[in-house]
Amino acid sequence: MSEDVLLETRGAVGLVTLNRPKALNALSLEMCRALYPQLDAWAADPSVKAVVISGAGGRAFCAGGDVRAVASSVARSDMSLSREFFRAEYALNHRIHHFPKPFIAWVDGICMGGGLGLSAHGAFRVVTEKLVLAMPETAIGIFPDVGGGWFLPRFPGEAGAYLGLTGARCDAADALWLGYATHRVESSRLEDVVGALAAADWSGPGREVAARVLKGFHQDAGVSGLAARAEVIDRCFQGSRVEDIFAALEREGTAWAEETRATLLRMSPTSLRVTLRQLRIGRGQDYDATARMEYRLSQALTQRPDFQEGIRAVLVDKDQKPRWSPATLAEVSDAEVEACFAPRPGDELDLPALG
Repeated sequence: MSEDVLLETRGAVGLVTLNRPKALNALSLEMCRALYPQLDAWAADPSVKAVVISGAGGRAFCAGGDVRAVASSVARSDMSLSREFFRAEYALNHRIHHFPKPFIAWVDGICMGGGLGLSAHGAFRVVTEKLVLAMPETAIGIFPDVGGGWFLPRFPGEAGAYLGLTGARCDAADALWLGYATHRVESSRLEDVVGALAAADWSGPGREVAARVLKGFHQDAGVSGLAARAEVIDRCFQGSRVEDIFAALEREGTAWAEETRATLLRMSPTSLRVTLRQLRIGRGQDYDATARMEYRLSQALTQRPDFQEGIRAVLVDKDQKPRWSPATLAEVSDAEVEACFAPRPGDELDLPALG
């Protein structure tokens, strides 16, 4: 078992602890491979009634997938880690999405990218007062994956498009309004929650038992700033093309609109185009179809120069000054975008049939 993932059973509850605190619990290939078979075993074990996943260290639940390792491999013209990592990560997301028992994510602190893949697909997402939630992938030349094409369009109105394109950060109140979070509990109460779940009477339907326990710890999160901007977000982000969104923000003429426009201008133009297309397609697809689509995108975009450049600018040199190629939206053709979604003969994502 990988020491980066700690697995134990307490009473009727399986416990997963992501244990890379120095890396903000970033998800590696080895962690995916350690966790998947344990979830399979717990799903089949009648003595395990629920699973709780949390992150060690107190700063982060999971800051995302280990994209630096993928970028390093791709830079050596080796695409094997990209294939293996995204296959394993998406398979794990799929296992959680179809998990037959209450899967409870304790989302304390930073949760970005791959962290949403480990939480959004489960039955319950318990956030704390320390939550920082975001999908910042357009800043590193890729796209909001791990099922983002499925869950982002299912947030209220155009909030998902706004979050997926800009990488804007959300707090606990925002997360509850979005429907991402099911409960808000104080960060210090994790052991109390686990203890209550372990000691619960699980003779009734599992989801009802878990919901009842979690309700006993839930506290109000206050007013969502995102909800307060819902009307203008819907107005500006309803376009079918990224250019329509820029035009709407210009017409709006407010400080928020100008700040949002400036944020979008810092993102990879290719990523913006691909992401909006991904989210519009995802509105009408089931989760499994979206996962297969996102695997194609992962392989197409990690081979493009913007991925290396985004990793350099954001995670390596940290100068926050990426030089995108193409550099503008106008230079990104529709054909380039559609090519990212094209079938990959011999390299498609195979997902098992899970009930």
